Amino acid sequence: MPDVLEDRAGVPVLVCDPAGPPVATTDAALDLIGGAAFGGAEVVAVPAGRLDPSFFSLGSRFAGEIMQKFVNYRVRLVVVGDISAHLAASGALRALVAESNRHDHVWFVPDLAALDARLGAAG
Repeated sequence: MPDVLEDRAGVPVLVCDPAGPPVATTDAALDLIGGAAFGGAEVVAVPAGRLDPSFFSLGSRFAGEIMQKFVNYRVRLVVVGDISAHLAASGALRALVAESNRHDHVWFVPDLAALDARLGAAG
């Protein structure tokens, strides 16, 4: 299935295909942002499995670079999926996820149902 634009809880969301190309560079993130902008999406829901493993290793700074791109272009990034193994390995990542989920720019959710609930509560 290709990345698809969906209305979720009244919000246009670009839902990325789990089997799509990995997000391993800032250019790949910019491609997602461009796709969202072209389709009128306010949110990009990226399966955790599409993110390069360096995203979850905060010392690489890759997560910060990606998150900053989304903030700069005013497109919300939502990482969808089970990241418990990454969280168990990194207290810094646990803190980042907790802090991100308190705000509106970047969220980490276990599944699309949780995204729908979060979008519904925000609206």
